[in-house]
Amino acid sequence: MRPKDIPRAIASSGLTIYDSLTEHPELLIESSQLEALLNRALVGLDLNYPIRTRSKILKSRVCEALGYPAPKSFRKCQPRFPGQNFDTYVQKSNNLQVWNEEVSHARRCVLIRVDQNQRVTKVRVVSGDVIADLDTTGTLTHMYQAASRQKVSRSLLVSKRDTENFRSACQRNASGVAVGATPIDEVFRRLKALTGTTVANPGIDQERNRGRALHDAVCRRLGKVSWCDDGQFPDITDELLEIKLQTAPTIDLGLICPTSTEPLLRMPGFRHCDVRSAIFYGVVLDDRVHLDHLVLTTGADFLRFFRRFEGKIRNMKLQIRLPGAFFD
Repeated sequence: MRPKDIPRAIASSGLTIYDSLTEHPELLIESSQLEALLNRALVGLDLNYPIRTRSKILKSRVCEALGYPAPKSFRKCQPRFPGQNFDTYVQKSNNLQVWNEEVSHARRCVLIRVDQNQRVTKVRVVSGDVIADLDTTGTLTHMYQAASRQKVSRSLLVSKRDTENFRSACQRNASGVAVGATPIDEVFRRLKALTGTTVANPGIDQERNRGRALHDAVCRRLGKVSWCDDGQFPDITDELLEIKLQTAPTIDLGLICPTSTEPLLRMPGFRHCDVRSAIFYGVVLDDRVHLDHLVLTTGADFLRFFRRFEGKIRNMKLQIRLPGAFFD
């Protein structure tokens, strides 16, 4: 069967992307043919949307290109396209991230390059063993995630008081690091004033820079001269304050659960559960993010308001560096 006839045959078969091709081997698209079909269908496609919207638009267009009906909602299965045995990855940089699994040698990877404007410029289809050969560490980074138990519709101070250890550690300054003693209720009062305002939004894939705009605003409200991003936890050391900006329900918590009683590496007088988390919920408005609500809590009380994603407990991320000329 000629490559250009396969999508028409798939459409006539009535199969979905989730159906096995064991009884229809003639409908399995070879990798070179798959790459050609997807380049023809995707190059120039605008993917400048929030992550979830972008994912659905992309997968729907892939279905259309291959002759499959696009489902109303896509299942969370591995791979995402079981019938043709491939996963899709949108790549603005050469840092490939594979979530919650090691690279499967038998599975195909559809890597989609986008430019600075989020438009597709090139598609490559490679087998899993090609990607596996690029993985020099094989190290899965474990990430905790959570979401609020109910929809956040107002600002809320979850913890009425700081942890007892926070208060006593500030008094004795056991950490060796100057830590302010601004009580959590006062922090809430000051930061709540930021709700109803906006911060700069440099782009959907610029979360770090967008976070900096919020951090700067928080520092001003707390009377700090400036904020220096040293990549350490928590964000504002002398207030033992971690800041997050949420435009989606899922909160990435990092490598350690907020309720952990483990000591902070650089501040051994304090524990992770002593850290205060200021979580701002906002809505993207073009080049700005409108701050709607603030939830402030200690790590110790974090799971009173939020639920940790169970099952895997932690999501895992494998990071693989693609060669500079990978898409050339």
